[in-house]
Amino acid sequence: MTRGGKRQGSGRPKLYKSPTKTVRLPIDEIDSVMRFIENKDFFKLPLYGSKVSAGFPSPADDYIEEYLNLNDLIKHPTTTFFVRVSGHSMKDAGINENDILIVDRSLSPTHGKIVIAVLQGQLTVKRIHKENNKLFLMPANTEFSPIEVKEEDDIHIWGVVTKVIHDM
Repeated sequence: MTRGGKRQGSGRPKLYKSPTKTVRLPIDEIDSVMRFIENKDFFKLPLYGSKVSAGFPSPADDYIEEYLNLNDLIKHPTTTFFVRVSGHSMKDAGINENDILIVDRSLSPTHGKIVIAVLQGQLTVKRIHKENNKLFLMPANTEFSPIEVKEEDDIHIWGVVTKVIHDM
């Protein structure tokens, strides 16, 4: 009879979908860190009930309808990250230089989605396009050419862009 080895159902139960990491904290900071983590209202800001006219101005209305929790912009916090944009290849998709992208690694990179890809070791943001069993990374700027991804190319999709945050 052998002992040891991996057995189905053994070990600690998995509580999270992604890998975890042990973090060391000073004992006197544990309570404040836990309060911060558990505070779901930390990023709540007022959302006014009236809309802002992008045409002819309308009378001001200062009625707060609810509070918008910035955590609501992120559906999968454990698989979401932020990245800042460099360049202009996606300007016609509303993605500009220095914008911050909210990227979700848990979403499938399907046809038409804007993704963060690593191609030949270089990060890029492009739209996935599949046509005739070929994969393309499509820019949203006519000054840039589509990139055909060949079978021998080293490509990894880091995630799907879900939101864009602009500076004004």
